[in-house]
Amino acid sequence: MAIPRSAKLLSLIVCGLGGLALATAAGAQPAAGHGPYFPADAPWYQDVSAAPVDPESTAVINWLASVGGWGGGRMQIDFSIEVLEADASTPFKSFTPTADFFPGDCDLAPVPLPAGGALEGEAGYQCVSDGDCHLLVVHRPSNRLYEMWRANIVGTQFDGGCLAVWDMTLTYPTAGRGNDCSSADAAGFPIAPLLFNADEVAAGHIDHAIRFILPNSRMRRKVYVHPATHSTNSTSGPATAPPYGSRLRLRADYPLQTLPNDAARVVARAMQKYGILLSDGGTIALTAQSDQFTTARWSGLLGPLDLRALQVTDFQMVDGGGRFNYAGNCARTTPLFYDGFELGGLAKWSGKVP
Repeated sequence: MAIPRSAKLLSLIVCGLGGLALATAAGAQPAAGHGPYFPADAPWYQDVSAAPVDPESTAVINWLASVGGWGGGRMQIDFSIEVLEADASTPFKSFTPTADFFPGDCDLAPVPLPAGGALEGEAGYQCVSDGDCHLLVVHRPSNRLYEMWRANIVGTQFDGGCLAVWDMTLTYPTAGRGNDCSSADAAGFPIAPLLFNADEVAAGHIDHAIRFILPNSRMRRKVYVHPATHSTNSTSGPATAPPYGSRLRLRADYPLQTLPNDAARVVARAMQKYGILLSDGGTIALTAQSDQFTTARWSGLLGPLDLRALQVTDFQMVDGGGRFNYAGNCARTTPLFYDGFELGGLAKWSGKVP
């Protein structure tokens, strides 16, 4: 996809960091990202155990059950997404936008790249599998969360799809970064706050909502509810399908003791208190953080099918409020990042790209 002149001009601002060497010290690896990532009143941390049920809940749950429920017909866990912690010494590197970068929706800024880090599903920063290859990096000195879809770094060449730079000091408005605006996830959410990791589960509690996904055919066509801000043209479900952003809550009387282990019960309790948020399209229902950089390990703690007993009929849909028809017209309510604090002496926020 051709990059508009405005985006090319923005790239000139950050190209000075393009030659920044990425440290490759032998054996170096980053710490694993961990929450909380946003203020306590962010939607990811809200207790919805007593929230009202959506008027469409019964129709949506029954329809989902009639077409097979979760993707693949069972609740399965994917453990492939990395979240990396960057510090004050982490170098920043600019990237070349690809066809997966959407001007207006996405931010063009240098990204911190910790030595020894990795993309989703990869051993390093190269997108060998040609998958989603998410790159998620927390930069604590600036309270910024960098999330990129379809990253690929080979040698000194850094190509990237949609980047969303989140200010972790903010409680974003109801419309997030803006109605009809995507992020590194199709719903327009930040990803990291919705991932549960092995350290949380080993500690016995998850204090946030959980990311879940459904096949595009099982999501309402081009409709979303807040806190989602985006849908996709690939969705094809009827009016009884859940919209992007739907929050499902495991019923309070679910017999947790029937789950196979304590770890599964920890995840299920979070589903009862905080719910699960419909964030992206795919076939594996739940997404956990990889254990490559965490202290605890998933092996012997929680397996990919330990929650398979949970059926869609064990859930209710929490009231999502108004429905929004996706038209592809991103209207940013928070400005675009392009100059960045890391250049020094420049404003942290830009104006909206025309």
